[in-house]
Amino acid sequence: MQIGPYVEALQHDLANVAAVSDPEAAETIRRVAAALESSVRLRFLHAVTEAANELTSQLPNGHVEVRLQGGDPALVFVEETAAVAPPEEGFALTARITLRLPETLKASVEAAAAREGVSVNSWLIHAIGRHLEMRPRRSGRLTGFARS
Repeated sequence: MQIGPYVEALQHDLANVAAVSDPEAAETIRRVAAALESSVRLRFLHAVTEAANELTSQLPNGHVEVRLQGGDPALVFVEETAAVAPPEEGFALTARITLRLPETLKASVEAAAAREGVSVNSWLIHAIGRHLEMRPRRSGRLTGFARS
């Protein structure tokens, strides 16, 4: 997904607004549009990330990641291959933590747990377990190839 055309369209809209004002105001609007370019790109990236998170909450066997490719975001579906086994019957949960969440995230977690027909606690345990299972262990050393 290329963000550039959206940023340019917004700048074009601002130029159209500037065209109906006096020359001094038009120059000010043009400068503001140029100064806001990086901020607008970041806001678009945040919107794409939020959309990926909403899609992930609706997917039963994977998640959507936002990856930057040449400065533009790409949405990538990552299928979860390893299922985390639920705690066995009689399994004693011995660790306790307090987790503070923003209200919007709490509501999303509650909705996801309700969709899966489990408690919020169970849903969080499974989500954390799935997240840890799919993360490769890092050796502290970078390897691979790069292109310039």
